[in-house]
Amino acid sequence: MNLSIRPALVHDSALILRFIQELAVYEKAGDQVAATVDTLATSLFAADSPARALICEVDGEAVGYAIYFFNYSTWQAKKGLYLEDLYITPAQRGTGAGKQLLRHLAAIATDQGCGRFEWSVLDWNQPAIDFYQSIGAQPQGEWVRYRMQGAALQDFATQQAKPGAQG
Repeated sequence: MNLSIRPALVHDSALILRFIQELAVYEKAGDQVAATVDTLATSLFAADSPARALICEVDGEAVGYAIYFFNYSTWQAKKGLYLEDLYITPAQRGTGAGKQLLRHLAAIATDQGCGRFEWSVLDWNQPAIDFYQSIGAQPQGEWVRYRMQGAALQDFATQQAKPGAQG
């Protein structure tokens, strides 16, 4: 098995979308993917894109991807690497491809001077949780992730502050 990891290129947009859709189906959210080949090409590969992508190949065939970006820790006064997506096709799970992709990302984080390498996992995804713990990752149980999107984001952004309101 010849495994390689390379930076994704704009012509990989359709492949990345296919992997995103497969991941979304696995995560029971297949109907929530709004990305298209065109929106991926323009957002992920634009000169000012905050995100980067990698393609994992086995014997020249794409078997997975990762999308990541750099964030910042005020407590550490260092940047960190946040893994947005990691996906390996079902046929290649258990072959070491996922571990190599994570190791590659960890090397990017250390080369870039990051103080942290973080990601999220669904609480029901026990195979992923077990895998992450087997490589030394620990859950951050004291932190609860919040999200604002869609109409809630729009409404909140456009609300006028009321006189005397706190916050």
